[in-house]
Amino acid sequence: MMTRASLPLAALTLGAFLTAGVARADEPGPGGVRPVKPANGEQVYRFVCQACHMADGKGATGAATIPAIASNPRLVSTPYLVMTIAGGRGAMPPMAGMLTSQQMAEVATYVRTHFGNSYRTPVTPAEVETFTPRTGASGH
Repeated sequence: MMTRASLPLAALTLGAFLTAGVARADEPGPGGVRPVKPANGEQVYRFVCQACHMADGKGATGAATIPAIASNPRLVSTPYLVMTIAGGRGAMPPMAGMLTSQQMAEVATYVRTHFGNSYRTPVTPAEVETFTPRTGASGH
């Protein structure tokens, strides 16, 4: 039987039960306000690139033409790929301000080794930094 004195304890217990497993507002992921940080090249591709280049890497045509990553001979060139990812190209926005050098290197390596591409040499963060367009203090 529940008494008036036991109501606060019951409320605390119910509150703990209802919030168990719920992310706090400052945590990444569902329930939190910060997005999940992609941890590897595949995740960067899925979270950032796949919406336009498609899950199979074959690109799309509609309001814009999104180039295929699948079986793309241009990916043999590390500078081309890194400069495209970092600086953008056509309708693709630059990723240099959104992704770290490590994330850009990992996604570059991922697309070079998947989707029918077989360029096995990994792209390094140092290469990303070498080929990433620099902006001045004014942002230009």
